[in-house]
Amino acid sequence: MKIAVMSDVHGFSPALHDVLAHIEAHNVDQVVVAGDLCVGGPDPAGSIHLISHHNCAAVFGNTDRDLLDQENFPNGDLKWTRKQLSNEDLEWLGNLPFSMRIPHPSASSNGGEGQSDLLIVHANPTDVNRHLSPNAGDRELLEIIGEEPARTIAFGHLHVAYTRLVDHYELVDVSAVGNPKDQDLRPRYVVFDSEPGQADWSYEYHYIEYPLERTQTLMEQSGMPNWKKAWKKLNKASYSRDI
Repeated sequence: MKIAVMSDVHGFSPALHDVLAHIEAHNVDQVVVAGDLCVGGPDPAGSIHLISHHNCAAVFGNTDRDLLDQENFPNGDLKWTRKQLSNEDLEWLGNLPFSMRIPHPSASSNGGEGQSDLLIVHANPTDVNRHLSPNAGDRELLEIIGEEPARTIAFGHLHVAYTRLVDHYELVDVSAVGNPKDQDLRPRYVVFDSEPGQADWSYEYHYIEYPLERTQTLMEQSGMPNWKKAWKKLNKASYSRDI
């Protein structure tokens, strides 16, 4: 069984389109998007429609929840994004689950209940806000993970690709499709594979070139607020304030 997991599209539909096209060539069984689907980019509705059209499963992220919170409407990005979405789009977002669990095909022979599951969340197994930071100590990460039984945890939120073994947990940050922040602008996703007889999931990162020309044109034509600033921020591909 092969599961492709991506995260943090943030309304950048050209990058999402190209990632989905790349995934189609790898014969996966399921595609899962780990939240933050709309806010920040030029095409919120188009991103939702691509995810739906390709029959992707999805979980919600922090910005997806913010978008549905009436108190957040004064925010420029959220207010503009909300206006781009239909009632059906908003209802779809509101029905997304917090997490998705995919049992390993050999689960019956792989130990305790749920240990061989692939758990897909936005940020961590307990909420959509706290980062599983690569720089955090093991104790801090284990406190955030809590009593989660699944040994393999796929997530986004941080926009930085990394893997780390903490106790018996394999943490796999699938990073971001729309706006990576690890100084590598390439959109990426991870394919998790579960060979029969193996106890856990193997995984492999896949990177593609960013469709910069199409993205810039779409940002300029979209009417999104401060698109030039957003364009510069996208190309920086870093949390650093240095341009």
